[in-house]
Amino acid sequence: MSWTSGLAALPLAGLLFITCASAQSGTSPNLGTRITQTDVTNGSMNLFGLRREGRRIFTTPFNKLDGHGVAYDVTNPDHTDFSNRPTLQNNGTFLRVNGLDAQTCLECHTVTSNSTIPATLGIGGVGGAASNAVFQPRNIDVDDSSNLGYADIDGRFINPPFLFGAGGIEALGKEMTADLQALKAQAQANPNTVVNLVTKGVDFGVISHDGSNFDTSGVMGIEEDLVVRPFGRKGEFHTTREFDRGAMQFHFGMQPAEVVGAGVDEDGDGVVDELTVGEMSTLHIFANLQEKPRFLPRPGAAQGMQLFQQIGCADCHRPVMTTDSNQHSFSFPDLPADPSANQYLSVDLRSKPMRFKNVHGGGVAIFCFADLKRHDMGPGLAETTGSPLDSFFTTARLWGVADTAPYLHDGRALTLSDAILMHGGEAQAARDNFANLPASQQNKVLALLRSLRTPHRPNEDLGPVKHNVNN
Repeated sequence: MSWTSGLAALPLAGLLFITCASAQSGTSPNLGTRITQTDVTNGSMNLFGLRREGRRIFTTPFNKLDGHGVAYDVTNPDHTDFSNRPTLQNNGTFLRVNGLDAQTCLECHTVTSNSTIPATLGIGGVGGAASNAVFQPRNIDVDDSSNLGYADIDGRFINPPFLFGAGGIEALGKEMTADLQALKAQAQANPNTVVNLVTKGVDFGVISHDGSNFDTSGVMGIEEDLVVRPFGRKGEFHTTREFDRGAMQFHFGMQPAEVVGAGVDEDGDGVVDELTVGEMSTLHIFANLQEKPRFLPRPGAAQGMQLFQQIGCADCHRPVMTTDSNQHSFSFPDLPADPSANQYLSVDLRSKPMRFKNVHGGGVAIFCFADLKRHDMGPGLAETTGSPLDSFFTTARLWGVADTAPYLHDGRALTLSDAILMHGGEAQAARDNFANLPASQQNKVLALLRSLRTPHRPNEDLGPVKHNVNN
């Protein structure tokens, strides 16, 4: 039975049909039948169906009847706000240099391996430099009128990563957040006592409480609220759902009802409820319940792992971290500092397609080669937005790195060696140690990295179901 016929067989009482304000003859919204949060939670769709529905949201090319785009008010002083942006040459659809740069998530997450020629394509992968997001610039000095020796920009240039293994990362981050919140409460309960903020072997500094206020001056690698945010190059988002809430607005002008309110047309395009709570939930489920990256050892990889640890790479790129639980929970509304709140679904991380491996004690192993912490990478990699965090980035997860060139936050490094040698700041010593290795040992480190592969044919179990659009 096809997915479309399967959907037709579902109880439709809770399914939402939204009429657009400016219907065009012969054209309709590409989202079609809508999904509510009740549909997600009432059992009318099984987990497989929820994943498929999330894939549909991920791959739908939104049109203006869906809510793609925003109205533009030139009198509004903020021309970079998600709800008020001009378009290039008044084309009415795309801006490109501050979002409004695509119709579908798939446009930027298409490459599952860049280690083949031609590249291997699939749903949920990385994007090349042409897919980079140019985030909220106000000035781009293309012709170097300032004679800096480079084209300056006061926005960000962000290369899109893959989604694979996201559920394990999110579950790990939530457990770390819960640990840190408990340590914060411990500090409050014991005034003038310095509490070490260590969770799963990762050191986030210290915190204390004087009986009235917290002293967070010793907190490092995380915001003062002690919420672990593994997603985003700067470590800005605690869940993929939180990331999606901004990405849907930035890239497409598609406003989630959970952000702007039900029935609210904040961006003035004549469409309300552009993305329902239920649709955002299925997108969250699809993003997080994907295959994890693989380890396919190449000759020399074992020696490379030893060197990787000896020269200091593993201080931040921790090869494996473990969870206490094998369950990954989904929540709405999600409260960053309380990961256990408002759960509506729990999924076993050991089940297909994630297949994370058991560890003693009931958790799973996450071979992510990261620490979920933000680090200062030095002036060489720093952005030029004027933010105190310009030189800070969350540790890149190296699992899958063999297939995901180009590298670093903006894709500037075209090879693994380039990426290593561009490290600075807190990683300067490890970088120098690698540079000082003889070529034979450098190649063993590279053999390790080239053993870290993306999944083979990710999301294939969902089948090749296609939905026609009416353009």
